[in-house]
Amino acid sequence: MSSIQITLPDGSVRQFPKGATGMDVALSISEGLARNVLAAKVNGETVEANRPIESDASLQLLTWNDTEGKKTFWHSSAHLLAEAIEALYPGTKFGIGPAIENGFYYDIDTGDHSIGQEDFERIEQKMLELAREKHAYVRIPKSKAEAVAYFQEKGDEYKLELLNDLEDGTITFYNQGGFTDLCRGPHIPDTGFIKATKILNVAGAYWRGDEKRKQLTRIYAITFPKDKELKEYLTLLEEAKKRDHRKLGKELELFTFSDKVGQGLPLWLPKGAMLRERLEQFLKKAQVKAGYSPVVTPHIGSKQLYVTSGHYEKYGKDSFQPIRTPDEDEEFLLKPMNCPHHCEIYKSKPRSYRDLPLRLAEFGTVYRYEQSGELHGLTRVRGFTQDDAHIFCRPDQVKDEFIKVIDLVQYVFTSLGFKDYTAQISLRDPENKTKYIGSDDVWEKAETAIIESAREKGLPTVTELGEAAFYGPRLDFMVKDALGRKWQLGTIQVDYNLPERFELEYIGADNLKHRPVMIHRAPFGSMERFIAVLIENCAGNFPLWLAPEQLMILPISEKYAAYAEEIRAFLEAHDIRGLVDHRDEKIGRKIRDAEVKKLPYMLIAGEKEAETKTVSVRRHGSGDQGSVGLEAFLEIFQKEVEASMGQA
Repeated sequence: MSSIQITLPDGSVRQFPKGATGMDVALSISEGLARNVLAAKVNGETVEANRPIESDASLQLLTWNDTEGKKTFWHSSAHLLAEAIEALYPGTKFGIGPAIENGFYYDIDTGDHSIGQEDFERIEQKMLELAREKHAYVRIPKSKAEAVAYFQEKGDEYKLELLNDLEDGTITFYNQGGFTDLCRGPHIPDTGFIKATKILNVAGAYWRGDEKRKQLTRIYAITFPKDKELKEYLTLLEEAKKRDHRKLGKELELFTFSDKVGQGLPLWLPKGAMLRERLEQFLKKAQVKAGYSPVVTPHIGSKQLYVTSGHYEKYGKDSFQPIRTPDEDEEFLLKPMNCPHHCEIYKSKPRSYRDLPLRLAEFGTVYRYEQSGELHGLTRVRGFTQDDAHIFCRPDQVKDEFIKVIDLVQYVFTSLGFKDYTAQISLRDPENKTKYIGSDDVWEKAETAIIESAREKGLPTVTELGEAAFYGPRLDFMVKDALGRKWQLGTIQVDYNLPERFELEYIGADNLKHRPVMIHRAPFGSMERFIAVLIENCAGNFPLWLAPEQLMILPISEKYAAYAEEIRAFLEAHDIRGLVDHRDEKIGRKIRDAEVKKLPYMLIAGEKEAETKTVSVRRHGSGDQGSVGLEAFLEIFQKEVEASMGQA
């Protein structure tokens, strides 16, 4: 029997008979490892742990500790959910059931039956009952004719429609127990690995995301290999509910929504507007130091502008309907992107190589038509403001400029308390280049610039194929919040294509015309999404420098109101934002209300304080800090501001 060489992640090479599986390799290392293997990555492709390996290959054994291991576990759990649903509600038809960041969902059509919260426990128990039977997930290749015949007999029009997009020779079924599904895989060895399950939610979802198609029931769920891990996750979920930016945004009077204004269009209340303003001023100050020039562009643009940029072809269906004027053939769009406008600013006059880099920055509001079912607080809206900037530079300046942007992003994250993040290098999908514009040559240059810059800065990185923008690769910053959840905040993109499409030029040292390179960057990403994540990360307890209201002065009675105003005036002169609570309430009530509003500091003014020109200081969440003079409090306050911005 011929043998093959298997290269493991540590670089070691082992010899096995041809046709050995990932599980065989795991068993050769230890039985303990084999018990925990969920799948295998062979030459970069995730497959079943029992899939035969026919030639020399690199191999990574995937467990629950690996992202791909979890993804395989949860996708297999989606099949278990479907099996339970089919057993409990015969005749159910099935759409798709992918793994998501935390758990999975399955889109189903239960006909006349409606699944609600009252059904959750019954479904969970059925899933566990089926899991205990330890049915293997069996991969079965099928011809297209066989697959069509199977789902025609079942009367499942959703699977038949999915089959329309598949080619003969690429179709596989997976079977576990009494359930068979159309699926590419891969899957875990058997259902016995699934020890804990929880149905999280049900929602409506249009088939294939089309509002004109039937609305299916989307069941969200999560599973774990240990019951303890489910309990820990549910505890985390409860904490997340307390931190939900929609809940805290209402309680702290930051923003609101109005059906009359329109879905997905946030209204910023005074405190929220103040928070936004401070974030904007913070970044604008940093940008001026970094050599950016502010610009302002309109909220609409000619449709032709976005045809030229390529945005209309790629995202036209996600835009609002064109705005037509009385002039024939004249159409405008609500601005979906700022970059085409900035290209036209660059083009407004001749440029020399000495003018570059040219850095144009704008807090530009853009509009995209998100489906109503996809809207979610501030994280998914129809109108949002990007902290956008575009750097036009010479090819020899790209790497240096890219590194400077990384420095700016890191400064923003440090100042706002985001310490745990990974840089995701988002590249073009080499198997499907039709999604992108531009030649292989410019893509290779752009991708190399990003990879080298990230390496030079020593960033922890992961690489994702197929996640690039249609005009260029990007570096996305994936930030972990206080609850360990990942958010995409901040992005930097290298673009050789838009300068080509807009015919941007500069005169080089050789007195010839050259194309500049364009770097897109947004450290916040969008103000709305960034603020949502910030609220949840700090649970509404904003860094002192950023808090809309930094303190409340609490006179014990009206007798000390004048002294309270004297304190406010002193602090205001030192750019400290504070209010006086003049209500006719007991001091205990005033303190409780200030705590609920998450005001960082409370300064209590009574007879003793008025006589000695001091204040009694309370810190939110920490209680009484003692009495100090106003100058001493000012020093304490300013030191904390510096520390909260990472400058201590």
